[in-house]
Amino acid sequence: MFDARLRTLIDPPLEMLGSRLARSGVTANQITMVGFGFAIAAAGAIAWAAPLFGLLFVLLNRLCDGLDGAVARVNGKTDLGGYLDIVFDFFFYGGVPIAFAFADPGRNALPAAALLFSFYANGSAFLAYAIMAEKQGLETDKQGSKSLYYLGGLAEGGETIALFCLMCLWPAGFPVLAYSFAAVCVLSAGARVIIAVRTLRETPG
Repeated sequence: MFDARLRTLIDPPLEMLGSRLARSGVTANQITMVGFGFAIAAAGAIAWAAPLFGLLFVLLNRLCDGLDGAVARVNGKTDLGGYLDIVFDFFFYGGVPIAFAFADPGRNALPAAALLFSFYANGSAFLAYAIMAEKQGLETDKQGSKSLYYLGGLAEGGETIALFCLMCLWPAGFPVLAYSFAAVCVLSAGARVIIAVRTLRETPG
């Protein structure tokens, strides 16, 4: 919901740093892989009951997620880069909740399952629409330059990262945070389905 607004704040410094990295020979895929390493480290730290270290790795992962796109816009976007970016993002989004479940199965397993279900619903509504949008030739740049059509929603990347940060700072509150955000994600998925039905009904296919 807030991603488009955040882009106006974070894009300029990312573009500047990304240009410097591109000129130095760093590739977008290299940054994506480093970011994935930070994602694994974040999940591992959280699972081993070290959420503050997890928070650090979460933030480093998000930095890489912004930088790989900035570098790609200088060197040229590729299908492989876009694929790795979205797939590793989803690995990351799934890894953090399951890590909290491992850290405290008794308290966190069920709310983590609810949160993962909501991510699954929201993600499938997002990705399925992206496929249809590509087929229909639809385009948008509201979320910046992306490798696939980005259908906005109530729960997007910015809100999810804010949630993960709050969970790391307040691990005892994981159940209430997970259930609350799961409800938001389900609403977001429903809204995306409604938008997709209305849009695709009006286009030939």
